[in-house]
Formats: sequence, structure tokens, C-alpha cells
Amino acid sequence: MSYQHIHLPEHGEKISVKDGRLHIPDKPIIGYVEGDGIGPDITRAMLRVLDAAIEKAYAGNRQIQWCELFLGEKAGRIYDGNYFPDETLSAIRELIVAIKGPLTTPVGGGFRSLNVSLRQALDLYACVRPVRYYSGVPSPMKEPEKVDVVIFRENTEDVYAGIEYESGTEDNIRLARFLRQEMGAEFFEDAGLGVKPISPFGSKRLVRKAIQYAIDNHRESVTLVHKGNIMKFTEGAFRTWGYELAKEEFGDQVVTEEELYAVHGGKTPAGKVIIKDRIADIIFQLLQLRPAEFDVIATMNLNGDYLSDAAAAEVGGMGIAPGANTADHVAVFEATHGTAPKYADQDKVNPSSLIFSGVMMLEYMGWREAADLINAAYPRVIQEKFVTYDFARLMDNAHTVSTSTFADALIARITGDPEDLARYEQERRETLQKEREAREARRVSDPMAAMKDSGRQPSTAAGIMSPLKSVPDSTSVAEALQKMRDLGMRSIMIEPDASGQWGIVTQRDVVTKVLGTNASVNDITVGAIANRKLFSIPADATLPMVAEALRHYDVRRLVVEAKGTPIGIVSQTDLIQVIEEFDWGWGLHE
Repeated sequence: MSYQHIHLPEHGEKISVKDGRLHIPDKPIIGYVEGDGIGPDITRAMLRVLDAAIEKAYAGNRQIQWCELFLGEKAGRIYDGNYFPDETLSAIRELIVAIKGPLTTPVGGGFRSLNVSLRQALDLYACVRPVRYYSGVPSPMKEPEKVDVVIFRENTEDVYAGIEYESGTEDNIRLARFLRQEMGAEFFEDAGLGVKPISPFGSKRLVRKAIQYAIDNHRESVTLVHKGNIMKFTEGAFRTWGYELAKEEFGDQVVTEEELYAVHGGKTPAGKVIIKDRIADIIFQLLQLRPAEFDVIATMNLNGDYLSDAAAAEVGGMGIAPGANTADHVAVFEATHGTAPKYADQDKVNPSSLIFSGVMMLEYMGWREAADLINAAYPRVIQEKFVTYDFARLMDNAHTVSTSTFADALIARITGDPEDLARYEQERRETLQKEREAREARRVSDPMAAMKDSGRQPSTAAGIMSPLKSVPDSTSVAEALQKMRDLGMRSIMIEPDASGQWGIVTQRDVVTKVLGTNASVNDITVGAIANRKLFSIPADATLPMVAEALRHYDVRRLVVEAKGTPIGIVSQTDLIQVIEEFDWGWGLHE
């Protein structure tokens, strides 16, 4: 394709998509937009750092062929006042991968936002924001090193769809009349009105991308964040559709948090990603108190907007926060902060946000070795206190340096001892793995406390039951007792007898039916003493329903069933534990 002002490098090769996957040549053509205000300063720094890391990692065998694209003020000068030229959009579609600096929205220019317009024009439906702490960066957190989360924010729906009707306008009056008269809605007069669309299509493709990212990057969990306890048919539906997508498309690769506790005793099956959900307002607290519990987050537009900025504040602020807007394959990486025009052309500001967006881009391309060099070199420079003014004012005895000098210091570290940097990044990954193993051990040894720590509030029988553990009908009582001791259980299920009935044997049964009759536990089978009169409850029964069933049947435990098959046991003890740990929490937080 020919362009008016865009010049594709002669020696590069375009990225392509084959069999649904990106094909990255050794010399890919990557588009870049300088951006407005401080954009040119930080873009020059980013390009130099990425080129140095790629040269060091691949000894010249790989190289990005940069192609300048135009948006914002520079585009306006080149394209006769057009800040949003069509050929730039066409070039991004053709090149597939691009990176850009911050953009200014022209006053009275017909755009709510150039960034929003770009997302809409290219259907960049997923805003991806990794938030990770780098040692030495000033942070308000006591343990910022525990923050390592990637937020997937849906870009096209929710309140950002822009379906609003201003108070007093004819459209507002018509909509208000319809809502009151036809739908029975009640709200104050003269209210501004907005529509919040959330669709299965938009929700599922966002969750799909988040889960695939977690699988590809060996992440522990994906958390669906929503306010579904109040907005049941929009945010609640997002949660429902997210779980449906996980089961339908990733059934062999994921396990729900409920299954994790109910079926696997808190131990994550090898190679599987945990799918869980949390209420939106609670997640803000949890990301501060227990950030290590969250690995990948998938959420709607407004929630994601708040969460990504709040999380960035924990690790150093927006000046260090990277981001990307992606479609199925097309991806535009970007600085997440503004243009800061008062610092334009002063070579002063922190280029970290755009540099780390470049790191994201390298990872997206599969060039992880180069990305790792930057990730490992960065904290070394910060620890040496060679920082731009924004960090310097928060640190003692810091060396305040320019944007370009900061890039020089980072490049010097990158091009130094690669083994030293590789060891640093490996140590970090080993630390994260040890923390993951410690969380798993906690889930296995004390599941109720682990649930509370992670912000999970069980609300169904399956959420608090003990996983089904059973022995054959012919097992001796002695063998069954040994298994109960090994498992730390007071009862055990007995597999169906000749009539097809399940049974249960408790410690009390052993005392009253065996020891109380002076019989030997070695001579009697569990089938002979099993109680076959079992009372069951559905896995999705609420906790008040569990309590009522225990009272109604006057029993100490119930069998939990899913589709007519026993999957676990829930007891009075389990219910009491919930009361103690969660303060009788069957109502959802509002």
C-alpha cells in the first residue's frame, strides 16, 4: 500500500498473522507516533533503549525497523489540520504493532479524545495495563514488591460507550418519559441519563484475551472484577459470561476458585489457571492489603480505569505505568500519562511509562530476552539514584538527570554484564514462585483463613464443603480410619453398594457400632456399618439453605451433589467456621 507522508523502511519486513498467531520476522517494521508535548523527548529515549536491548540480546540478528506515523499536533501540521489522518490508521492495521507517545485532543476539534477515537476506529477492545514494582522506586506501600498484576480493561462498552442524554434536552425528556411510563423506572426530575451497555460478545472477547495471556505467561489466576451484586444484568452478567467463556473455551486449562477448594482441596492442578471473581469496591482494598493474591484482572471499562490508576500509584505513579490497547492481533502500545506541555522540549520528564510500554511490546512480539534486559537493568539505575526530577524529589541524595541522561544510564546497564541482569530477573521469578507455593500451602492447610485473606466470601454449599473422599464398600474399618486420619477428616463417604446407594461412616459410627460392641476394626468392613440414609443438598444451595437443611433433617452433615452425583460433604462445623471467619457473611457487600 502506498502512503502520502508515511515512508516504510526498505529493509524491514511486515509482521503477519498465520494460523491465528503473530509471525514476527527478524527485522519487523514497527510504527511509532512521537506524540505531543513531552512525547518527542520520551519517544527518543524509548527508541534508544529498545534498540540497545535488542542489539545486546540478539547480537545484531534481530532489529526493529522503525516507521514514523502521525497523530495529534504533528499530524495536524503535516495533513493540513487533520489530527487523525486515515492513512495512519491504515498503516497501523497493515503493520499490526505500533507504539505511541501521549496525544493532545484538539480544542473544538470534533473529538472527545484522540485516544478514544483510535480505540474505536481500530476496535482496540482491550486496554492492558501491567502494574509491577521495580526495586528502588519511591512507593507509599510498605511491601510494594508484592504488586505484580496485569489489568485487562474492556475498551468499547460500559459508560465509555458515550450514550448520554443531557438534562433538559428533548432526547433526555423523551427517554425519561419512556423509562417512567413504559418501564416503571423511578428517578429524580431533570436527571442526566446515560446507558451502560454490556454485551456477551464484548465481555467474552475481553475475558478470552485475559485468560490466554495468563496461560501464555504462566500466571496463577484471572480475577473477574464486577459490581454484580447491585448491577445484576450488566456487571453481574459480565461475571456470568466470563465464567461461561472460561468453561467453554479453556475447560482443560482452568479451574474455578470454587472447584479449587471443593474438588482439589486448595491445591492448584498442574498447569491450570484459577478463575475467580471479586466485587469492584472490595478489590480496591485488597489490592492494597493483599496485592499478591491477584495476578491478572479482567473487568469493564470504568472499573478498569479506576483500578489501573490506583494500582499504578502503589508502585510509583502514572509516570512509570505502561499500557497497550489491543484487538485480536493489532496492538498499539502507549504512555499512560498526559502530554505535560509545560515540560515540552525540556529533556526533563521521566520516560519510564513509554519505555515499559516498549517492554510490553517486546513481550507481545515474543522477544522476551530483550524485555528481560530492560526489566532487570531498570531497578539497578533507580537504586543508584540516577533519576529524573519526579523521583528525585521523593528520594534522599538523588542525582537529578535529564530524560536523555536517564536513557544513557539505562543503556549502560543493559549493555553491561548480561549474566548479572539475567540472574536478577531469575531471582525475582523464583521469589514469585515461592510466594505462590506459600499461598497454595495456606489454602491446603487452612482453607477458611486463606479464603478470608484473598477476599473470597463463600456463599454456597460447594464453597465451604470438604471435597468428596471415599473408600470402597469392602474396605475394613481400620483402613478407613487410617485414611480419615491422613486426610484430617471426621467422616468418609462409602462408595455405592450392590443396590447403588452411597453411604457415609463417621468417627461416631466407629465408636458406637464397632468399639462399643467390642468388635475388631480389622474384622468389620465399612459397608457393614455405613449409614445409607443420606440427606443431600445442591452444590449451589446458599448457606442459609444449608443451615435450614441441617436443622430440618436434624443431622450434623449433608452430602453436596452436582447433577445428582455426590461431590463433597458440608457439616455443622464448616458452617460454624464460616460464621467465625466471615461474620455470618451470606449477604453480598454493598
